[in-house]
This record gives sequence, structure tokens and C-alpha cells, in this order.
Amino acid sequence: MPESVKLEAEKAGIQVFETPSLASVIAKTDVLYVTRVQQERFTDAAEYERVKNAYVVNNELLAGAKEHCIVMHPLPRNAELDPGVDVSLFFSLYF
Repeated sequence: MPESVKLEAEKAGIQVFETPSLASVIAKTDVLYVTRVQQERFTDAAEYERVKNAYVVNNELLAGAKEHCIVMHPLPRNAELDPGVDVSLFFSLYF
């Protein structure tokens, strides 16, 4: 996250916490906003390849989430949001 965004959040009294492990914080997460790593923003193809699958949201990860954790994604998606979560998320919202 850009430093300017973190500073604005902190000025508004919002706690900012960064971690390299999504699994370590999923149990405390109310809203999870996921987006793809955007290849077009990289000037180094090797760097993109290194980080493109750094965070993957799948049913295994979500098994450790709060019962009413909200997962948001702007689409289109790549490998960061496993299609298998679609059914799980739908059923948890509507049934």
C-alpha cells in the first residue's frame, strides 16, 4: 500500500497493519478486499512472476475466517481468487 494512503488512514484513526501472511490475520478480518497483481504495472517481468501468486484466497484459507467475513474483488480475476470460493461465499451469504 502506498505510504500516502497509510498515513491518511492513520490520521483518520484507522489502524494500519501489514503482514506477509494472509493466513496469520484471516481470523481477525472483517472485510477482505482482494485484487489481482496487475501485470501492466510492472516494468520487470521477472518481478511480476515472483509476486503474482503471493496471495491466494481459496476455501482452505477461508476456513479460518470469521463466519461473516466479507470478501470483495473488483474482477477480472487471475489465480488470486480461486473459483472454488464462489459457491462457498454464495451459500454463506444467502443460506
